[in-house]
Amino acid sequence: MNRPTSRPGNENHLLIQTLSPAARSPLLALVKRIADCGCNLVDARVSTVGSDVSVMLLAQGSWDAVAKLETSLGKLARDDELQVTHYRTTPRSAQSHLLPYVVEVIAGDKAGVLVEIIEFFTHRGISVEQLTSMRYRAMQTGADMFSAQITVGIPSDTHIAALRDDFLELCDGLNLDAIMDPMKY
Repeated sequence: MNRPTSRPGNENHLLIQTLSPAARSPLLALVKRIADCGCNLVDARVSTVGSDVSVMLLAQGSWDAVAKLETSLGKLARDDELQVTHYRTTPRSAQSHLLPYVVEVIAGDKAGVLVEIIEFFTHRGISVEQLTSMRYRAMQTGADMFSAQITVGIPSDTHIAALRDDFLELCDGLNLDAIMDPMKY
């Protein structure tokens, strides 16, 4: 895969992803290194999954500041309990033709539910921007449950009412409780 080359000025971006035991989260060490190297933190995602934590950060800085950060991350990667991946990237281009919507689904847990939902949006040219899902036990009954929150980017020329009707029909057929609403900031 071809990666973007460095850019002049302050337009260089480095995507950093780490996996580690949750008790040893590298978040503080990473944000300190980003600042110490003269870079800015542009975007951050932290998620605890099972007993581990995933940290994804996007740093921005001058060419030499990003190079210094890359060297610093190499030293951090020597820790046996920490997996570090990083590479240069570019900022995401503005996609003003996409309307941000939030989809929330709750249902009894059964195999393939998430596949059906993702296929529904993908086949309609709708991008999945963010997704969080989990399996849990209902407090009252102990039943296995499934929950997902998905942010999608709907092309602005899409007929929203028809899309919502089709989505809710899919959910009815799968016995899912779902909503699809515009994202509120």
